[in-house]
This record gives sequence, structure tokens and C-alpha cells, in this order.
Amino acid sequence: MHIPLDYETLRVIWWALMGVLLIGFALTDGYDLGVASLLPFVGRTDDERRLVINSVAPHWEGHQVWFILGGGAIFAAWPFVYAVSFSGFYLAMFLVLAALILRPVAFKYRSKHPDANWRARWDWALFVGGLVPALVFGVAVGNVLQGAPFRLDSDLRSHYEGTLLGLFSPFALLTGLLSVSMLVLHGAGWLSLKIEEGPALARARRYGGIAALASVILFALGGVLVATGKIGFRIEGVVDSTGPSNPHYSATIAAAGAWLDNYGKHPWMVAAPALGLLGPIIAWFGIRQRSHTINFAGSSLATIGIIATVGLSMFPFILPSSIDPGSSLTVWNASSSHLTLWIMLLVTIIFLPIVLGYTAWAFRVMFGRISLRDVQTNPDFY
Repeated sequence: MHIPLDYETLRVIWWALMGVLLIGFALTDGYDLGVASLLPFVGRTDDERRLVINSVAPHWEGHQVWFILGGGAIFAAWPFVYAVSFSGFYLAMFLVLAALILRPVAFKYRSKHPDANWRARWDWALFVGGLVPALVFGVAVGNVLQGAPFRLDSDLRSHYEGTLLGLFSPFALLTGLLSVSMLVLHGAGWLSLKIEEGPALARARRYGGIAALASVILFALGGVLVATGKIGFRIEGVVDSTGPSNPHYSATIAAAGAWLDNYGKHPWMVAAPALGLLGPIIAWFGIRQRSHTINFAGSSLATIGIIATVGLSMFPFILPSSIDPGSSLTVWNASSSHLTLWIMLLVTIIFLPIVLGYTAWAFRVMFGRISLRDVQTNPDFY
């Protein structure tokens, strides 16, 4: 079968598509997680909490498509990455899934009973379902940047030597807090677009301003630690980017500050960390000026910039190993076959526009603010 794109190009395309899927998930389901994390602090009364909940209620289920697409893409395009990460990080992923499962249950059952204690328990379940995934996703990124404790034997079988508590190192906790602040900022930006003026929106603005400042500080601090700490990996020698996928075919070493190498080779990449720093500042300015559009645009740009910074800094690495750098997984040594990547690309070209079109249509149909009167009078609201 003739494939019009060479193997190297397809690998880079799928690396970029994986980034698009992660950013798509963070931009959509990210504000759902942020809103849930803000729920106990923004909503003081039952009606205010219902106002907050119903700002995301029409969209959150559709946003899970990005999560499923991301997992499916890793499984099909990067099987080595899927095998190592889903086996090694099993307990952490189980923690995330358990928290995510709380969300649909809480959405459906929260308003089934008028008892205040009943509703308060489900509100806290929504809070946990938002905060825990936001934190653990960020912790996972921190562990990827530091390298995961795994090795591949001669038969390419993965041996993970870490523990669940070992994932929560100081640097990983910093990236976890950055993830929380980034998504809380995005959630506050969403609330500024969706709920009416009043005490709940005022609190959302206040917490959004705090999250914006925290995002800038934590992102800058993370950058300093990456530049000065023992964090980073580098490929030694010439890499055959068109050869078969085998992690043992490339030599990798741990090198402090190596995650900054790409910015010297490709100066245009500096746009990503610049956006990661400017985005929260733009959002903070929008909050101060009470401009809901600038607020949400800034939080969206911050999300794009922070996630893109990780991907561009690490390229071509996807999952380095902290205990055996030679087992590190990269764009060149961990992908599926040439034919598989090509077939998947054709499928993506067909179905990704459908997902984008459906998402845009849903936003158009549900466009507009909701008010306390809406949640008090509309029987379809949670």
C-alpha cells in the first residue's frame, strides 16, 4: 500500500495531534473541573450552587469525548506509552477515574431530594470530582518532566519501580497546584460568561483573580526549577527517525536543564511559555475591568500556553525514564507502524471535524447567561 506521507512526518503529526487532544480536553472539560472546584466557595446558598452547577450541566458529558479520544489516541498511536503509563500509573489513574465517576452521580442525584444535608454531600462530591483530577493530572505532568521510574527489559517488557506516594514529589506537587490554579482560573472565566451578575459572580471573580496570580507565580517557579534543577533528558548521537519503533535503538541521558534545549534550536517555541505567562495576566486584567470576554480569552490562552510549553520543551520525548534513561520513550521509538498511523490519520480527518462541529453547535444552542430565576422556575435544571 502506497502511503503519501513518510514515517517521520506521520510521527510528528500524531505527536501534534496528541497535543491538540490534550489542549481540547483542558479547554472544554477543564473549565468543568474548575467550576466544580469552585462550587463550595462561590455558591453560599442552595440556589447559588444550583446556578453554578447548571452553568456546566449542558456541556460536561459531551466534553468527555476529548478524554476518550485522548486515551484512544495514545493506545493506537503510541502503544509503548500506553502500556508503560497505564500499568505504572495504575493507582493514580484509578484515583482519577473514581473522582470522575463521582461527577455524573452527583449531577444526577444532587437535586433528587430537598434535604439540605443530602445536597451538601453531593456538592462536596462534585468538588472532589473536580479538584482531584485537576491535581492528579498536573502531578502526572510533573512526573513526566522528571522521568517515570520504569525500565524496559530485553523483551521490551515494562517494569515499574515507583509507588503512588512517590508520584507526589515536591516538583510534581508544584505542577499539580499549577494545574489546579490554571483550571480554577478557566472555571472562573467560564462562570463570568454564564451566570448573572450577583454575589456568586463576584466571588468567582475574586477567586479567579487569586488563581491568575497563582498561575503566573507557579508557572514561573516551575520554569526556574526546570532551568536550574536536575530535570531534563537529551538524546545522544544520531537518531533514525524513520526506523522501526524500538526504545533500545536510541541512547538517552539525563541532563539538567535539557528541557530548554529546544528553545535554542527553535526560537519560535518561546511563544508557548510567553503565552503561559501572559494568559493569566490577560485574564486578571479582564477580571479587573469586568470584561468577561477578555477574562475567558486570557484563561484559554493560559491553558494553551502552559500545556504547549510542556510538549514543546520535551520534544521528541513523550515519557522519559528516571531510573534507566535508555528506556525512555520518544516520538521516534514508541509509535505504531507506518500503516497504522496513516489509517488513523484518515479516520481522524473524518471524525475530528464532527466532534468540533458538535461542540460548536452545543455552545451555540446553549449560549447565554442563566439566572437565579431560571434555576428556581425551570424544572429541567439540576
